[in-house]
Amino acid sequence: MAGSGRPRRPLVAEKRYSPAKASTDKPKAKPAKPPKRKAPRKRGLIGTLVYGLLGFVLRLFWGIGWRVGLVVAGIVGLATFYFYSQLPEVSALLDGRHRGSVTMLDREGKVFAWRGETFGGQTTATNVSPHLKNAVVATEDKRFYGHFGVSPRGIASAVRINLSEGRGPFSGNGGSTITQQVAKLLCLGVKYDPAIWKTEAAYENDCRSGGLKRKIKEIPFALAMEVKYTKDEILTIYLNRAYLGAGARGFEAAAQRYFGISSANLNPQQAAMLAGLLKAPTRYAPTNNLKRSQDRAETVLALMHDQEFLTDAEWREAVANPATLSEAAQKRAGGYFADWIMDAAPDFLTTQTTEDVIIDTTLDQRIQTAAEDAMKYIFETKVKEGSEAEAAIVVMSADGAVRAMVGGRATQVTGAFNHATMAKRQTGSTFKPFVYAAALDMGHTPDDIVEDAPLTINVPGSGNWSPKNYTREYRGPITLTDALTHSVNTATVRVSEAVGRDAVRQVARDFGFASDLADGPAVALGVSESTLLEMTGAYAGILNGGSAVKPHGLSALRLKGDSAPLFTETQGIGERVISEKAARELIYMMRSVVQNGSGRRANLPDREAAGKTGTTQASRDAWFIGFTADYVTGIWMGYDDNRPLSGVTGGGLPADIWRETMVRVEEGLPASPLPMADPSEWRYAAQPWAQEGVTLGPGNRKDDWSQPMDARRPVEKSPDVAESILLEVLRAITGGN
Repeated sequence: MAGSGRPRRPLVAEKRYSPAKASTDKPKAKPAKPPKRKAPRKRGLIGTLVYGLLGFVLRLFWGIGWRVGLVVAGIVGLATFYFYSQLPEVSALLDGRHRGSVTMLDREGKVFAWRGETFGGQTTATNVSPHLKNAVVATEDKRFYGHFGVSPRGIASAVRINLSEGRGPFSGNGGSTITQQVAKLLCLGVKYDPAIWKTEAAYENDCRSGGLKRKIKEIPFALAMEVKYTKDEILTIYLNRAYLGAGARGFEAAAQRYFGISSANLNPQQAAMLAGLLKAPTRYAPTNNLKRSQDRAETVLALMHDQEFLTDAEWREAVANPATLSEAAQKRAGGYFADWIMDAAPDFLTTQTTEDVIIDTTLDQRIQTAAEDAMKYIFETKVKEGSEAEAAIVVMSADGAVRAMVGGRATQVTGAFNHATMAKRQTGSTFKPFVYAAALDMGHTPDDIVEDAPLTINVPGSGNWSPKNYTREYRGPITLTDALTHSVNTATVRVSEAVGRDAVRQVARDFGFASDLADGPAVALGVSESTLLEMTGAYAGILNGGSAVKPHGLSALRLKGDSAPLFTETQGIGERVISEKAARELIYMMRSVVQNGSGRRANLPDREAAGKTGTTQASRDAWFIGFTADYVTGIWMGYDDNRPLSGVTGGGLPADIWRETMVRVEEGLPASPLPMADPSEWRYAAQPWAQEGVTLGPGNRKDDWSQPMDARRPVEKSPDVAESILLEVLRAITGGN
């Protein structure tokens, strides 16, 4: 109670837990002792100084480095912005040529030659064959779609390779991405200036030059392209501007040039071959060395397979069936012919054209191949090994249209010396038909008689001149036909002197002998010089009935894309030189040359042929020019240094080449007779020619031929057989009045 007076117990807080429960609690764990720290290693004075100096240098370089990096980044950024502002639309960059090209078509409209850099037309990375796109990426830049225009890894790898091979760090492999290669193709935006670069080749070489300076310039330009264009647009520029050998600029032109198809239709092996050209276009061009190009393509196919662009089956199929050239690219026919066309056409439409030009020509690729095969066959089978002798072939129609031209032993060439058009050589006895043409045109017949005997002519200012026969033998009185058949020199000179040298020269010039002709009596023996093309054209005039022709190969010229030609050239047969009767009689005489005379080795087994051999002094030149009813073919053989041929005459190897050519040319064609006269068409007259070759003696004709012939007396003054018979009948009826 409150008032009880008992002392109070002290207040004690209640226990939160019962003693029993408290006794079951675990004792608190003792806190872990912290690990003992190692005492810092004491550095000596030198160590302290080195350590401090190293830290200072690192801090210094870092301080300078990030500031320099910032400055460099700013410069690169400004350069990138500058190049970005200068870059045009993609379409303006696809055709990078500064000159146009010339494409030549044969008489059937098929392409056989190109000159200049051809551009097959604009294409894009999206419409080319996927195999081509993959081949280019696999070969040139497998990380193309992942980098920003420059590949530091690629550059570092290239530097390592260059140093390991003993070159400078930026000499050889450049580690360039496709974007950087496009930058080179665009010459970093610098346009061609003739005042700075003498040639376009020098300009392009400068653009492709390597080195550190060039690499530094490439980086901002490449970055600018990556900002300006999409990846496919950059690849499109590359596919259109890359040079791929044989004058092909861009993959579309290369696909057409090598395979005759569009770049959209390339199979894996064809795509690999074209992509392989990027490394060295001229070296790996399949037209230069097909096997080397195929080996390079196999390497590209392996890269495509490794990067999973080709399945195992596709890769094996492509390797087992390597790409081959199209028929036109394999032949590479008509190189000499194409060069001749380029020289003959106006420069502003060929070598200096800024447009793409199409030229229709008279070339027949079948005949061209026949001529090339014949040349190869003779030199492989009948010419001694190691001989440096050259030869040339021209085949043309009777109207002067050139169907084939081989300008030398090396048949598949471009830009080589053309012995058919450039080499002026003495013509030898191939000139003699012009002498007899003049005589026949004046009324003489193939059966007229001329003396084959020693002859001496006094040449004013030079003294006496005595021609000799090749055999050193003399036949006495012979017909004009025999004189030409056996190529008798003395008889031919007598005929020339009788009809007049001026008449002979005039006939030769009118038939197309463009070179200067000798003034003296030796003109009859072919001492003057001419080209094989001119001589073959002159013989075409004989075949067509006596009218001149101008050898030609260009039919029409037009700009690519235009249907109407800028001009056409239809020269054909020109003015008459000798009468048709004289031409037919001359063909009869020249037929005898092949049948019975110096040209027997040119005789054909299944059709008539006519022609004339020619061998110049000391056998420096050997010729055979002849024709069938279809074509005229000329052959020349000799050395470039004009040294004598060994054991070769016009009736030997040149006649063999002619025969092999014509057998191939005429294969499959129906045999047609030569347009020659029949002996029954003229009256026989044993007409002895004076020994000195200046007058004619009495003969069986009613005409008085005791005086020298008038130069180029028209044949119409000499009555033909029918007219002569009619006159005799009239005289008999009228009593001679």
